[in-house]
Amino acid sequence: MRWTKLATAGAAALGAVAAHDVTQRKHAILRNFPVVGHLRFQLERFGPELRQYIVTSNDEERPFSRDQRRWVYASSKGENTYFGFGTDNDVERDVGYPIIKHRTFTGPGATTDRHAEEGVPLPMGKVLGGPRGRAKAFRPGSVVNISGMSFGSLSGRAIEALNKGAAMAGCLQNTGEGGLSPYHRNGGELIFQIGTAYFGCRDAEGRFDLDRLKALVDSAPVRALEVKLSQGAKPGLGGMLPGAKVSEEIAETRGIPAGEDCASPSRHTAFSDVDSMLDFVELLASETGLPVGIKSAVGDLDFWDELVSLMSSRERGVDFVNIDGGEGGTGAAPLVFADSVAYPFRVGFTEVYKRFARAGLHDEVTFFGAGKLGLTENAVVAFALGLDGVNVGREAMLSIGCIQAQKCHADTCPTGVATQDPWLVRGLDPELKSVRAATYVRSLRRDLLKVSEAVGVVHPALMGPGDIDLLDGTRCATSLGELYGYEPGWGCPGPEVTATVEDLMRGRLPDDRHPVRT
Repeated sequence: MRWTKLATAGAAALGAVAAHDVTQRKHAILRNFPVVGHLRFQLERFGPELRQYIVTSNDEERPFSRDQRRWVYASSKGENTYFGFGTDNDVERDVGYPIIKHRTFTGPGATTDRHAEEGVPLPMGKVLGGPRGRAKAFRPGSVVNISGMSFGSLSGRAIEALNKGAAMAGCLQNTGEGGLSPYHRNGGELIFQIGTAYFGCRDAEGRFDLDRLKALVDSAPVRALEVKLSQGAKPGLGGMLPGAKVSEEIAETRGIPAGEDCASPSRHTAFSDVDSMLDFVELLASETGLPVGIKSAVGDLDFWDELVSLMSSRERGVDFVNIDGGEGGTGAAPLVFADSVAYPFRVGFTEVYKRFARAGLHDEVTFFGAGKLGLTENAVVAFALGLDGVNVGREAMLSIGCIQAQKCHADTCPTGVATQDPWLVRGLDPELKSVRAATYVRSLRRDLLKVSEAVGVVHPALMGPGDIDLLDGTRCATSLGELYGYEPGWGCPGPEVTATVEDLMRGRLPDDRHPVRT
């Protein structure tokens, strides 16, 4: 009797659904195929998840393949990161496949003995702000640092985990443009990002407020300032945080009203051209003593020509340049921006680097980069092209639990990383995940040292464009320098920086970082 009632109720429910489907006009599939047509929409909804675990091969999925995610997960947990039975990449068909050219005999000081321990320090070769004489210039203690991801875009627990992990690993964490939150105050050193909306350093009308900036940086371990011009996920486009996500906590951090849509403009109001931007940079540096740089995706190259031209007098200039590749993506954006606006990292960075190199400024500027550079082979290519340090964004998210669900824009991230939903956020344990973030950073530095040793140098910054070729299937191999139009010596640090790096790695120089300010 009970089962009969259940069957009758089920049949009635299906009949109601069928009646609705055949009479509605919104979906032709449901009108023509009542009931069963719903399967199509469910498959579409869960398609990414199904492909992720069932359909795609180890190296087929994007933006990060299963092998790449597995490597990050294993690195963050301190597990075995080796792969057996050879590569499953199609090296004979892939165009642009990087080949690192190991040396038979290594240079002096390059040894594998030190590389087995993940705790081996790997400081940057350049002193940030040193060439321009900034009062609080310092040498970053890590060539791997955490990229700008805002509180609001990420949950408070995710920011806390990354900050604590940065403290453990001795690396820097970029705040992102969303301001400096309580979750950024867990011991990790910071780069404070100044975005177009000046969150955290704005007045009631949304204009830049220097006094608020000075008070903010004096209250936290801020080591440098970064003026964000654009980012890889949405270059030339302002951001939007829906009012439903603007909690009291986010509102206080950003200096905006709670519960209202928070729109970031696409351009700065504190300056309007390269000349006034350099004045703004020098104002920030003189008032705070901190190194000041810019972050940008690369599009119109006239901007970079003018910047280099104005910096050639060495009277004004940025201390660092952070190039974000168009393939970057921690921020939500319209599809056309994610797919087609701004150069990918290698093209964009080399265009910028060549301009500084022609002017003889490349050793006076520290170069950071982002855009899938948290994978060892991509980072190695970037260092060989002249990068001084990599910033990791999505890879850092993966290390604290992200599963590439691609729900960052929907506030439904199932792992609590990119959401403000209290129920979802509660699943993320900052104490546990901070250890994983730190272990991932150390693991990446360890692998960079191992590759450096294979190439015969003591530090990844000492690799040059001649150390890597890009394959064109089975037809030919072209060196990075030749492919990107580098002149001899470009992509490699000058003699003074090289000598300093070698002394650092051999223990001849002490750790000259300034102590953290509290």
